[in-house]
Amino acid sequence: MPRLPTAKTTLSASMQLTSELVARTLRIVEEEGPEPNWSPISSRQLDALVSRVEQEAHDEEIWVFAYGSLMWNPGFQVAGSENAVAFGWHRAFSLRIERLRATSDAPGLMLALQPGGSCSGLILKLPCATKTQDLRTLLAREIRYAEVCDMVRWVSVKTPTGMRRALTFWASPKQSQLTQKIPLEEAATLIAQACGPAGSCAEYLHRTVLDLADRNILDRNLWQLQKLVADRLRISAPFVST
Repeated sequence: MPRLPTAKTTLSASMQLTSELVARTLRIVEEEGPEPNWSPISSRQLDALVSRVEQEAHDEEIWVFAYGSLMWNPGFQVAGSENAVAFGWHRAFSLRIERLRATSDAPGLMLALQPGGSCSGLILKLPCATKTQDLRTLLAREIRYAEVCDMVRWVSVKTPTGMRRALTFWASPKQSQLTQKIPLEEAATLIAQACGPAGSCAEYLHRTVLDLADRNILDRNLWQLQKLVADRLRISAPFVST
């Protein structure tokens, strides 16, 4: 993913998906329970996943590759960070959701890593003193359902100090009903309509693209996607909060 010579303020200012347009997508939505047809991960299953990751880490420090919301909302005290590029992977709005930032009546999309290309982001280090606790919190946030426990894996990333091994979250092909390659036009329609208890998908896209712009990173697909979502929101009526 290219880094731009343009000043970050210029790139951010040229975004078409503005805060005002995003505000149209926000409304109060009540919790509806877990995703339909999916089993919430149990404490026992989560403990087993934490144990598996720690064993795979071989008692070494754990770095997490952040490419979406973890960049602007990691959810743990970051002990260190570096710019990083994962080759052979790209970020894509390919994770279909009906909860969190969507509903069954207005489903949406979230980011996941897909094979192919390259992806610029960050690696974040878990604090050694609270590593197990923070790892459990992180996995509980990203792996909410038992069926997607295989969507956590290790990747090699290139950083300014060399290659590192980092934990990340990806779109497993075993979950084809959940993660699919979705055309940008269709993705834009889903993102523009979806809002749930945690906010809207347009808000999630806006914050991610803005964070990338502030880091002087251009993801061409996401840049095109924010334009398409903005186009849809300009012609749609604002939501009314209830």
